[in-house]
Amino acid sequence: MRAVVQRVRSARVTVGEETVGEIGPGLAILLGVGRGDGAEHGERLAAKIAALRIFVDADGKMNRSVGEAGGGVLVIPQFTLHADVRRGRRPGFGAAAEPEEARRLYEAFCGLLRAADLPVSTGRFGAYMVIELVADGPVTIVVSTDGWAEGAVGA
Repeated sequence: MRAVVQRVRSARVTVGEETVGEIGPGLAILLGVGRGDGAEHGERLAAKIAALRIFVDADGKMNRSVGEAGGGVLVIPQFTLHADVRRGRRPGFGAAAEPEEARRLYEAFCGLLRAADLPVSTGRFGAYMVIELVADGPVTIVVSTDGWAEGAVGA
């Protein structure tokens, strides 16, 4: 799994004219599920992101997690994070999971963040979405389970 995690002041996803997900301060997460990803990848990634200390404390240091900062989370499905651009000019998406499996793991990931007592909003899987966000910092972190040693948690 791959995620682009951005600390935001606000973020919103619309499909057509409908707002389908929206948060104030917190994290906007673009989540890509790849072939071979399983539940354990989602568990480790959700734990890692929920615990990331990227919100400032009273001393102005990045020392608090999204939950400690009282922020929300907006999770947006993004299969294009698995694009392969090594050859040619048109990206290949063969490394992305099949839609049914990707949806299942995306929804499980969102459920894990909810289970961590985080308020979670979502994009709409499979839809053409317009994403608006106000970056805070900006703080943007790419997190991937590619190459993580099996069984190592480190959250």
